[in-house]
Amino acid sequence: MNVDSTRFGNEHGRVRPGRGLAERLNGLYTAVVSDVLDRLGYRGQAMSPAIRPLYAEARLVGRAVTLWMGPADSGSGEAPYAGEIAAVDSLSEGDVLVVSRCEAAFWGELLATAARGRGCPGVVVDGYARDASRLTRMAFPCFVRGIDMRDSLGRIEVKAQNVPITCGGVRVEPGDLVLGDFDGVIVVPLSVAESAIALAEEKVERERVMRGDLSRGMSVGEAFSKHETL
Repeated sequence: MNVDSTRFGNEHGRVRPGRGLAERLNGLYTAVVSDVLDRLGYRGQAMSPAIRPLYAEARLVGRAVTLWMGPADSGSGEAPYAGEIAAVDSLSEGDVLVVSRCEAAFWGELLATAARGRGCPGVVVDGYARDASRLTRMAFPCFVRGIDMRDSLGRIEVKAQNVPITCGGVRVEPGDLVLGDFDGVIVVPLSVAESAIALAEEKVERERVMRGDLSRGMSVGEAFSKHETL
């Protein structure tokens, strides 16, 4: 795939859903959203369990800004980090950077500092982060495959921004909604976001009532028959 580098940081294909959907999604959690997407027939929206938060309390929600990664070209030293710089500088409040599979450390403390300053609530990388202790201390939500000290320079580079990618085994379109918590990362296609969020809100309420019944001694079988949820 040959992609003109002028597409770095552009607005091509960028979708900005209303803030209301992201705010409502922020009141939910990944397991319940995964359940309702399954019900709607979208059974492949949960990223691989290999994509984990750097620290247990990490949580993010926002709109996907996608990056397609590939091996670094031999001439990339002429403009080091061009794609990463352009991507971070293009972020707006509520944008979550979602990065395709890569085999070196894409993310670190300086990029996180810049991204936070632009209102980015976190990143999801099908690859690696470094400066992990600093990222944890600054409580910047990073969902990654692991930790790797090796720099991206000369190893990987951004090939395109805001194009469909695969991250953690899930197809991600620019503007899709992304939710991450300790259970993992779920991608909500924008086309079904309204219905999925509404169903998830209903399920959360049923679970709340069911939790009360269970705490008062109701059997699981009886509670399931009553609430039809688990």
